[in-house]
Amino acid sequence: MTWLQRYRVRHYIRNSIWLLPVAGMAVGILVVRLLHRLESSMAWESKFQPEGARAVLGTLAASIFTLVVFVSSALLVVLQLASAQLSPRIIGIVFRNPVAKLSITAFVFTFTVTIATLARIDATVPLLTTELATYSCIASLGLFLYLIDHLGTALRPSGALHAIVQLGKAVIEHVYPQHLDNTPIHPAEPAPSLPTPGDHPSVITNLRDGMLLAFDHPGLVALARTTDCTIELVPQVGDFVAAGDPLFRIAQRGDAVSVPVLRQSVALGQERTVEQDPTFVFRILVDIAAKALSPAINDPTTAVLVLDQIHHLLRTVGKRHLDEGLVHDANGQLRFGYRTPNWEDFVQLAVTEIRLFGGSSIQVARRLRAMLENLIQVLPEQRRPVLRHELSLLHKTAERSFPEAEDRALAGVSDCQGVGGSSPQSGGNGRSAPNIQNP
Repeated sequence: MTWLQRYRVRHYIRNSIWLLPVAGMAVGILVVRLLHRLESSMAWESKFQPEGARAVLGTLAASIFTLVVFVSSALLVVLQLASAQLSPRIIGIVFRNPVAKLSITAFVFTFTVTIATLARIDATVPLLTTELATYSCIASLGLFLYLIDHLGTALRPSGALHAIVQLGKAVIEHVYPQHLDNTPIHPAEPAPSLPTPGDHPSVITNLRDGMLLAFDHPGLVALARTTDCTIELVPQVGDFVAAGDPLFRIAQRGDAVSVPVLRQSVALGQERTVEQDPTFVFRILVDIAAKALSPAINDPTTAVLVLDQIHHLLRTVGKRHLDEGLVHDANGQLRFGYRTPNWEDFVQLAVTEIRLFGGSSIQVARRLRAMLENLIQVLPEQRRPVLRHELSLLHKTAERSFPEAEDRALAGVSDCQGVGGSSPQSGGNGRSAPNIQNP
């Protein structure tokens, strides 16, 4: 199985909501068969009358089926409302929610067990399977109540933002595993400049439209080393690549590189994912803030909640070594190059649109200023120039947005709550506030 096939299988299993319920049906049938064999061999029979057992189990089966339909329909409706209020890009994250998947699986398992038990009631009532069906229905009712509470919490702005940030932290730690040390950081090139022997690199084009979701980093490095060549992945993860666009550039030295193997080393899809794309997490957060700041919604408090999470993620990214996208072998030979976002890309993505859309909100301006000033304080010096530049732009935006001197003065104060919190400089009532440190 190639890397691309394994990736597609993992991606499909992770994002499909129907696989576990279907597996629950199969497990339910298997469990009832095994238990029925056991109770038949041991002559275990329930004291219930067959007519009463059929009536009870039939009612429970109908109720559980109605519950499955209701939960599925309600989940779709809630997803539509959440995507309209927050961002359509959170739909995939909600479908990956393990509680929703396991709850629907449990409901389908219970329905299957109940129907299979009902079919086995004849002149006598089987003991184990009947009790399993009955108590599974009771457990499903409790699980349903928990699911409602969980979804009500998970799909609120704070819950959705927390889920997004947890995914963001995981992908940042995976893509950038090394912490930033005190050595100077040289400015990264906007794109890797790879040697091209003979100045005639081979260009491998793309065959179908799609977003670049991920690529086989170790596989491409090993392929370049084996064939003694240098491979450049032209698009960046998250880019849309049309059919016919350049996908790879090859600086050939030794054996010819297999084109099918190269194309099997990248995954394309209809929409971006966070697996190898840390900037997509910031994109989702900024979209939620931008929608909250739109005149139709006008919810700057949600934008402040987003800035809380962006602040946390920027501290995480700023303290890690960002990959330059150039991979060398043990002999120092450049083997693989790919485009990767630098620190300036992260900051501009996280700040620019929120500053423009929320520049007229004192609440957003104060929270944004508090974030930038804190990042300047806690991050290494190499990370600070772009933060100082964004702080200067925020000051200009405030001057343009607030003609009154009193409003400009309010907007020029740092406040971690937007409006209502104490200033980091004064701490409120003359007290000095503690510095915000990386948790």
